[in-house]
Amino acid sequence: MIEKEDKTDRNGIQVIARAATILRALRDSQSGMSLGQIAERVGLARSTVQRIVAALQAERLVISDSNGGGLRLGPELHALAEAAQYNIVEHCRLLLTELTQKTGETADLSVLRGAGMIFLDQVPGTHRLRTVSSVGEVFPLTTTANGRACLAQLPEDQATKLILNEWDRNGVDGDIGALQAELAQIRQTGLAYDLDDHTSGICAIGLAFRDWANDLHAISVPIPTTRYEQTRKVVEVALLKTARNIEKMMHGGAAR
Repeated sequence: MIEKEDKTDRNGIQVIARAATILRALRDSQSGMSLGQIAERVGLARSTVQRIVAALQAERLVISDSNGGGLRLGPELHALAEAAQYNIVEHCRLLLTELTQKTGETADLSVLRGAGMIFLDQVPGTHRLRTVSSVGEVFPLTTTANGRACLAQLPEDQATKLILNEWDRNGVDGDIGALQAELAQIRQTGLAYDLDDHTSGICAIGLAFRDWANDLHAISVPIPTTRYEQTRKVVEVALLKTARNIEKMMHGGAAR
């Protein structure tokens, strides 16, 4: 009896893992995918993919494109992702508040979405001269501390594609080798920097992390350039402690 239950558990876990792999394949696709394309991408038999996709469709986690573009992520998954977004804001609010208390500077939370960083939350600094951004505002990847921190967490080919696309949109003739070297340094230290690159008069230091849904987020501290040098060390120490606290939070269990 025990052996039968153990086998059932293993089979159930395997199905969940395969379903997650299929969902990630659809997430990473720029357009809809057919059953055959999914099967080839995830390395499973077409019949197996068909059974799992049918179950995902029943739960509205996967839908068929009405324009004949194949299978796509469904509305229920988007609803879950939206709920997770609020969840990460809730969980990170205390960390942002602690950062502001320790540094006196503004602390921001943002998420990588498509080709930019979207601001999700902000705790204003205590100084009279402070930086303020609007929640929902979109910032570029290559010139910001939070964007560079997230680029450093991506596979090199994916990061390079995002960088070149951003430069192409903005007519920038950048040095891809130099930026890749900077991303390698960010991976080593855990911290990314914006030294008057995005907005004149504002520097920033940031870090990136993946949440429970594997989405890339960043916490960053923008600092007026006039006090950057005197504040930099304090902010770096505070951010590295924040990174350790995030690591504990992410591995302390599933999101509640």
